[in-house]
Amino acid sequence: MFHYLKYFLFHVVGIAAFAAFVGGGEWITAGLVGILAFYIVGDAISGDDTSTPEFGHPGILTAQLWMALPLLTAIVFASVWSVCDTDVLGFGAQIQALTGYDAVSARDNANPWHHVSGFFLTFLMIGIVGTITAHELTHRTWDPVSMMVGRWLLAFSFDTGFSIEHVYGHHRYVSTTEDPATAPRGRNVYFHMIASTIKGNISAWKIEQRRLKRAGKGVFSLANVYLRGQLLSLALIAAAWAMGGWQATLYFVVCAVAAKFLLELVNYMEHYGMVRNPQLPVQPRHSWNTNKRISSWSMFNLTRHSHHHAQGEVPYQDLKPFPDAPMMIGGYLATMIVAAIPPLWHKLMTPKVLEWDEKYASEEEKILAQQANAKSGIAGLQRG
Repeated sequence: MFHYLKYFLFHVVGIAAFAAFVGGGEWITAGLVGILAFYIVGDAISGDDTSTPEFGHPGILTAQLWMALPLLTAIVFASVWSVCDTDVLGFGAQIQALTGYDAVSARDNANPWHHVSGFFLTFLMIGIVGTITAHELTHRTWDPVSMMVGRWLLAFSFDTGFSIEHVYGHHRYVSTTEDPATAPRGRNVYFHMIASTIKGNISAWKIEQRRLKRAGKGVFSLANVYLRGQLLSLALIAAAWAMGGWQATLYFVVCAVAAKFLLELVNYMEHYGMVRNPQLPVQPRHSWNTNKRISSWSMFNLTRHSHHHAQGEVPYQDLKPFPDAPMMIGGYLATMIVAAIPPLWHKLMTPKVLEWDEKYASEEEKILAQQANAKSGIAGLQRG
């Protein structure tokens, strides 16, 4: 029973974010700080989770994933409501009727800094509650319900093309120069966010174009999954406009774009500096891994990335920890923060990349690594 319950930590985090927006003002900032501390401190003190339990009721675990859609919808609604001038759908009045708490006054008395906290909390939740869950669901190409839920979750970050490119492009070309999401050695993370976004969408379009051609269907039609995905995001933008006009719309759009860049930050740290011959199978050594307990439990084992790329069809609950795989700097959120600071990132990752060359690379990959080091512009790699 415990192994089913531990994944509900994910939902606890989401509910805490929703409650922070309902509380308004300083509660939003407190919620952001609390959630950041939960991941960073929790991973630091709780150690690794290397358990591999067997689950006899996988339907419960799938239902946990599906629950992310109403949860994220509630979080984003509360977030956008927090910047509106009116009490949309009487939300604040309902909160007061149920709890006695005057949510509207708390919202109206918030200072601009609390809205800044709201922005960070919103795009973080779109990334955690939305993208992480969608990543798992859109691998289940045989399950139409999971695909539908996953694509709606991706619509919150304007990234429904991820369901195409990630599954049919990234997993094929990961750790090679042909993969938009794999950052070559020495690349700046902020350049990578933009480059990977552009190249990833181009790749998704081309993949869908080829699929439609094989099926004998037109590219500019509702058969085009890429275009249908854009309509989902447009529907969310329209909802934000209906809630609060251009101000609410701008707020939501900026949060969504930031959440997309957050995904590219994660791609950056998951595959930075890896090299592979695209003609050879993907192995656990071709992804950076981590087994930190809090990240694993509250991110549906996204942390076990090495096994995921070696066998992309394996559901999250059955992923193995691979403690001998190349390891990230820390848990997911801690590593993300380091990756966002380029000088610190390169200082800490250069030794890890050189260790990968020595410990994990095949003879062919050692040659590819030497070439990548020479082009990196990082002195430590070039000397290595």
